[in-house]
Amino acid sequence: MRAAPYPGRVLQAPCVPTPLVPCVDEVFERAGVGLRLKRDDLVHPLVPGNKWRKLGPNLESAVREGHRRLVTFGGAYSTHLRAVALAAGALGLSSVGLVRGEELAGAPRNWSLRAAEEAGMELVFLSRAEYREAAGRVAGGGGGEAELRRRFGPCLVLPEGGSNALAARGARAVVAELLESGGLGERDVVCCPVGTGGTLAGIAAGLPPGARALGVAVLRGGEGYLEGEVTRLHREAYGREFDGWRIDHGHHGGGYGRVPAALEEFAAGFERRHGIALERRYVAKALAALYDLTAAGAFPPGTRLTAVVTGLPDPV
Repeated sequence: MRAAPYPGRVLQAPCVPTPLVPCVDEVFERAGVGLRLKRDDLVHPLVPGNKWRKLGPNLESAVREGHRRLVTFGGAYSTHLRAVALAAGALGLSSVGLVRGEELAGAPRNWSLRAAEEAGMELVFLSRAEYREAAGRVAGGGGGEAELRRRFGPCLVLPEGGSNALAARGARAVVAELLESGGLGERDVVCCPVGTGGTLAGIAAGLPPGARALGVAVLRGGEGYLEGEVTRLHREAYGREFDGWRIDHGHHGGGYGRVPAALEEFAAGFERRHGIALERRYVAKALAALYDLTAAGAFPPGTRLTAVVTGLPDPV
């Protein structure tokens, strides 16, 4: 396999480029639409999926600039927190996770927060209002990074979900691998779930003319906000805006982290038919959207869909 563009010497990925596999299913066959799975869930055993893509260039920057600590944000079951904790530990860096929900401080740790702590992350619990303000000031460039450095000392501050300009550049490698695997053209739509916008921003920026990107929002009430975040990341990472992408807001399942019975039934059926375990809060929602949109005739015959499998299921 060729060398990965990110994160190079810092955190090597054992599976780059990630596999691209066909997925034959009756819904798509009836519509004359093809479906492929970009198995980014297999990219790295500790930091899987889009977390590796987005963290890689940030870790390069942290090591290059001599940082010894990472500070970031996440909720009670944040995949990003676990990924940062594990990646930092593998590199000999310390890490601090600012966790949404001060009521969690004295409660028994759930499996996700326990994994982050066991990897060496210091957890700091904030009220939802404090969290919203601190995360917003970092994402919006409102002096939040300087405040955190005063509190925690010299550190690299990563925004919620790890989505910044470096992350968007790292996610663009997904498209580079697809281009090497046979190209993309006017009949192609590359799909990914959207939580903070970094992965979609990178994919949309890398597409050749004619190809399109579809993001599936996993949180409720993100209309306009998520589009604005993707546009902001394009400007910060590339100094320009990109066309050819959109976000579907109809398949969030009731909100971030929620997995309604119908979505669970869909995911379980997909696993039975195809033998691929699905992460529920992001990946299953994106695939369910593709099934629903295809059945509704949203994609003309001849369309080739590529779904990016951005992460692993939660442990049983």
